[in-house]
Amino acid sequence: MRKLLLGAFAMGLGMAVGQPGLAAENELSIKGEALAQQQCSQCHATGATGESPHKEAPPFRTFASKWPLENLEESLAEGIVTGHADMPAITLEPDEITVLIEHLHTISPPDPQSSD
Repeated sequence: MRKLLLGAFAMGLGMAVGQPGLAAENELSIKGEALAQQQCSQCHATGATGESPHKEAPPFRTFASKWPLENLEESLAEGIVTGHADMPAITLEPDEITVLIEHLHTISPPDPQSSD
């Protein structure tokens, strides 16, 4: 039994060490989710499910189907002033943009035309 437990631990450790990029992406997404909750959830559904509290505010998970997410970087840096009519002007710092874009990638449904 002890060998089995040690083997499972070693395999799990190897998987964690062998996937540092995945861990970093997950950490960025978690930070992005927190930022979205804090800054945007009053109007937008910021997760992978749910309806937006504001009927004119699209759920974040739909953004990737409407725009290339990387195109949002400039708008977020300069200040988004469009959206629903009563959307406040939002300007984010570069590190905030990075984590928010990663969160949007994480919650977006897979592209059905993607070959992976």
